Amino acid sequence: MEPSIKAPRTHTSAARSLDVQQWLDERPVGRFQILVLLMCMFIVTLDGLDTVMVGFIAPALSSAWAIPRDALGPVMSGGLLGLAFGALCAGPLADRFGRKTVMTCAVLFFGVWSLASAFATNIGELTLLRFLTGLGLGASMPNAATLMAEYAPQRCRALMVTTVFCGFTLGAAGGGFISAWLIATHGWHSVLILGGVLPILYVPLMIRWLPESARYLALKETRRARLVGVMNRIERGIADHTTRFAMPAAAHDGHDGSTRERSPVRLILSRDYAFGTVMLWVCYFMGLLTVYLLGSWLPTLIRGAGFTLAEAALVGALFQAGGTIGSLAIGWLMDRFNPHRALGATVFAGGVLAWAMGLPGHGIAMMAVLAFFMGYCMNGSNTGFCALAASSYPTRMRATGTSWMLGIGRFGGIAGAMLGAGMLHANWGFGQVFTSLAVPAVVGAAAVLLKGARHRGPLLRVSTGVGH
Repeated sequence: MEPSIKAPRTHTSAARSLDVQQWLDERPVGRFQILVLLMCMFIVTLDGLDTVMVGFIAPALSSAWAIPRDALGPVMSGGLLGLAFGALCAGPLADRFGRKTVMTCAVLFFGVWSLASAFATNIGELTLLRFLTGLGLGASMPNAATLMAEYAPQRCRALMVTTVFCGFTLGAAGGGFISAWLIATHGWHSVLILGGVLPILYVPLMIRWLPESARYLALKETRRARLVGVMNRIERGIADHTTRFAMPAAAHDGHDGSTRERSPVRLILSRDYAFGTVMLWVCYFMGLLTVYLLGSWLPTLIRGAGFTLAEAALVGALFQAGGTIGSLAIGWLMDRFNPHRALGATVFAGGVLAWAMGLPGHGIAMMAVLAFFMGYCMNGSNTGFCALAASSYPTRMRATGTSWMLGIGRFGGIAGAMLGAGMLHANWGFGQVFTSLAVPAVVGAAAVLLKGARHRGPLLRVSTGVGH
């Protein structure tokens, strides 16, 4: 293979080799990457809005249908199961048909079914429609992370990916304010209608402005024309029909030419990647177990410890706010230090904070501080795992590796919500619940550190852009 060079803006040397990955890594972050970041972030914002809206409409819905609130449990579970299966299906599809194609279809899919959910007439219908909505939601989020990772320079990749995921908390928080106004003025149906109309209206913008991944396009010669178009959107005149694009991943994705035709799912579970893949699953499963348990039951636990309803709401809000800041901070740390150690230390610190939260004698001020930093560590590290997954696999299997981690992790979220309910049903005390949360934190921290120790060499090549 010819050595890669930076191609000048003249056509006289356009036939020379252009290494797509090296070129993207060496360029400063420009308007094109910012556009990708904002468009992917808005997709995740829509995900956040749609994922939590059933929780916002639950009181109005139970009143309108004259049913107890716990009767909406199947609706919640249906949506979470849809998220899990959507993520598991989306990765292999995106590695075959492209990130943009699958994301666009997924956004349209969850928009249509969210809109249909507004016209459900009973629990069974709403459960099915929320499951279908969840399929689209689960397919869109991991591909947003993958696309951003493939356009971000290596030096700030983790920060840009975690910034994209901050859209989820923005959508969830904004959904609370919007839902309160819509329900009061137009009823619960209007919230689901909004959750469907916004994604449907966004699809034409995605088709027009969102680019396909240049690294994905570079893997096959048949995509040359599309790749030339994308490269010239980034820098006019950088490529034409004579340019030869170098992409190491085309030759080294499986470390062996015999693996080139294997499916992405088999590749992420092959000898070279299986241990790291399983460790990512363990990390994210434990992370979502903790976050969903607290997200579902933290205000209830605080209220049960003798604090007022307003104080319980404040603690819950600070937990979410800490997660937004933590997501940005962990991305910055991962770009500057060993990402496995940064994540391992953050996850472990979250467990220590949970244990400290369970100690007796705290006033509301200390509870608020601990909740904020728990959110910083727990939510922030979960976002960091998404960035780590996107940097742990070469292009041919990146969408599958990232989306399968998110899909497996969703089952941890389901387990966390159920575990919290079981603890309360068994009359566990406040201190017992929070002390127990140190266990998944220790397991998650150990898993990410083991992944870093076991795959230090290959991951160094992946994270620095060599061999993608």
